[in-house]
Amino acid sequence: MNYYQLTPDVIADALVSVGIYVDSGLMALNSYENRVYRFKSDTDGILIAKFYRPERWSRQQIQEEHDFLFALDDAGVRVAVPLIRDGHSVFEFGTMLFAVWPAVSGRQFEADNLDQLEALGEQLGRLHSVGEHFTLRHRPQLSTDDYLLRARAVLEQQARIPNRLRGEFFARLNEVIERATGLYRPAQQLTLHCDCHASNILWRDGLWLLDFDDCRTGPAVQDLWMMLSGSRQEQLMQLDTLLAGYETIREFDAAELALIEPLRAMRMVNYMAWLTTRWSDPAFPASFPWFNTDDYWQQQLGVLTEQLQSLEAPPLSLTSWN
Repeated sequence: MNYYQLTPDVIADALVSVGIYVDSGLMALNSYENRVYRFKSDTDGILIAKFYRPERWSRQQIQEEHDFLFALDDAGVRVAVPLIRDGHSVFEFGTMLFAVWPAVSGRQFEADNLDQLEALGEQLGRLHSVGEHFTLRHRPQLSTDDYLLRARAVLEQQARIPNRLRGEFFARLNEVIERATGLYRPAQQLTLHCDCHASNILWRDGLWLLDFDDCRTGPAVQDLWMMLSGSRQEQLMQLDTLLAGYETIREFDAAELALIEPLRAMRMVNYMAWLTTRWSDPAFPASFPWFNTDDYWQQQLGVLTEQLQSLEAPPLSLTSWN
């Protein structure tokens, strides 16, 4: 069985092995890290099957994600929980691990809609109220060692950065890493969604949080900062709206605002390394044709320069807004 070329027959056989039958509509969904398919089952309705990328997460780590989802659902957070068969939610077929969810349909989350933004803040407050008591024993923390130092090693060893840019690129990258590492000092870490952006949120009779594949331990602000965009004043308005909902459930530590730019730098560098490590997957060159070109690395040099300036600027402050 080849994970990179899953056939409809293999997918159907894997699902049959746990008593789920594909009636119609087996369709690949837009997912890069895993292989995800939507289909209709006569007995269970519209379902989503996720086949996990080999060697990314262990079975224990995947189970922790599921257990967190079950805990969130019990606490009233709107999340999709995986199906359970014979007491299990993580299934194995040959060498592949997979899971199945009921499909969640709805409208795209509108990040510029202040009512929806406030509702997101409330749901994240509920999520973090669970997350501060839910211990991950197998999944890693959100750390500069992983997102910056390991990522830099990947870029040094594998990225096809043009020779004319390598010296300047890594000099700038090292400056960003040094500054971000010095600033990233979270006082509290809890279990997070960790990839909370608009594409992982739907609106259907309220807000739904989807795709906890990246969940790990980190500071609360990690689940908030990706909703902030535009000018500094616009970001402060968005932050104020998010926290209006969040603090109906849980107090937010304003000192974590100083972590936003280090976290942005971590995501930026880790994203470059992620594309580099996945380049041998046939889906990636087809989906990201602009990556690994001279123009791409020239642009990233500019992005790193801008991020260094952001790291050196004063952090967002709630007192300057209120």
